[in-house]
Amino acid sequence: MELTEQAPGKTRAQGGNNSSSCPPTQAANLPYGLSVDVEDYFHVEAFADQVSLEMWPNFARRVVDNTRRVLELFSRTNARATFFILGWVAEKEPKLLQEIVNAGHEIGCHSFWHRRLWRMTPEEFREDTRRALNVIQDACGQKVVGYRAPTFSLVRNSLWAVEILAEEGFLYDSSVYPIHHDLYGMPEAPRFPFRWECSSGPALSEIPLTTIRLLGWNFPVGGGGYLRILPMWYTRWALNRVRNREGKGAVLYFHPWELDPGQPRFAGKWRSRFRHYFHLGQMEKRLGELLRNTPTVGLHDFLNAHLARGPLPPYPLKSA
Repeated sequence: MELTEQAPGKTRAQGGNNSSSCPPTQAANLPYGLSVDVEDYFHVEAFADQVSLEMWPNFARRVVDNTRRVLELFSRTNARATFFILGWVAEKEPKLLQEIVNAGHEIGCHSFWHRRLWRMTPEEFREDTRRALNVIQDACGQKVVGYRAPTFSLVRNSLWAVEILAEEGFLYDSSVYPIHHDLYGMPEAPRFPFRWECSSGPALSEIPLTTIRLLGWNFPVGGGGYLRILPMWYTRWALNRVRNREGKGAVLYFHPWELDPGQPRFAGKWRSRFRHYFHLGQMEKRLGELLRNTPTVGLHDFLNAHLARGPLPPYPLKSA
């Protein structure tokens, strides 16, 4: 299939610790970057000890209905986003990707098998990425330029993946979460968009997940379980702090299954169940509140909005 370049999405806005800020008037014009990791409830890392890859075909798929619910929410709020698609989903539900594209959103890659990067060899990662790219691009008919690793697993011991992503033609990655966490995190990484300096070949832009910095620590804000579990006053306060005090745009993210309180329940560790199921019934309302008051764009447009204000700060891989 001949691939086309993804057109910029419509927007209601004009377009270590790299915390340098732009003037508040410029910051107010920066849209939020909005992203959706399109996977089903049985793909999640929280229950990987309960559900093997071989078991996936045994579960009823809910990802189409849940993603359509997301698309309806975005239509009501005039939001634009990047949908990072799991290759397995694209293979099973290719028409869903056309629905996303027709609604004006960007398509990105979320791997094929949802395996954490550090559990693969570089050769296995390249094979997984190519397989995912092929099936995703075949389904949507557009070139994919953005990647997000499963479970934000681009961490210190998997940075070899950066050069592979650049070699495979990606323009940006959005997998670095600069926090401490038991499953992921790279707290020493820059907190805002930067450019990986690869030893050879093309560079790769990085769009980290948003944090605020307090008392020398980075705290997460505006995504997934953090948006469901933490109180909304904290989310509003933290996002306003990022924009008004640091002069940056924030990155929001979530999964379609987070809008589905009726999904089948797995018996797992209490922490996994808490992280996955807490406040599922409130997620759509919370997202609606944020999106009604905030211009959003897909992450490629989010990156371009930052590049329009100057080049991204470099971050050498050898220093990571």
